[in-house]
Amino acid sequence: MIKVLGIGSSPRKGGNTQILLRHLLKGAENGGAATEEIQLIDYLYKPCIGCERCRKENRCKGLQDGMQLIYPKVIESKGLILISPTHNYNVTAWMKAFIDRLYCFYRYTDDRPRGWSSVLAGQERKALIAAIGEQADPEEGTGLTLDAMRRPIDALGYEIVGELPVLGVFDKGLIKEKQQALQNAEALGAKLARELQGV
Repeated sequence: MIKVLGIGSSPRKGGNTQILLRHLLKGAENGGAATEEIQLIDYLYKPCIGCERCRKENRCKGLQDGMQLIYPKVIESKGLILISPTHNYNVTAWMKAFIDRLYCFYRYTDDRPRGWSSVLAGQERKALIAAIGEQADPEEGTGLTLDAMRRPIDALGYEIVGELPVLGVFDKGLIKEKQQALQNAEALGAKLARELQGV
């Protein structure tokens, strides 16, 4: 069965980000995918330290931490959902550190400037990204959050099949009042599952 991995990056447990992620995953389940939820706050891991050991050993060995538990889940899941609240116009520190630690999936040539490729590319991987912002204005609401997830995930070889910004949400649990956003999340999750299955 096709698997979808949902990764939440809010430091608030049980808050708007986690609620929205669960609706995205519910949609994926309804679409026929197996799902798993990860909250990055539950894992102890450091940002990439630029040791470059992954270039020699084809895996992250410079840091033995919680990311070593997450890597196998990323590899085995053809579908990926990334979601972040907007912190200072960008993704949270947890999401940024997670994305930077995916650097180990790149392979580089020895010429200058270096050519590169991703070991995750060419595998029909697909992804959704979602962001929650307190401000209601579309220009201010999520800032760079979606772009900060879209670009690196695209570079890794994922096809982004949907994006979901939700604006004007801050107080814990307030997103439950935005039924249209939750319905949109479930529809996007189902779309991801269908596209992963080629239907």
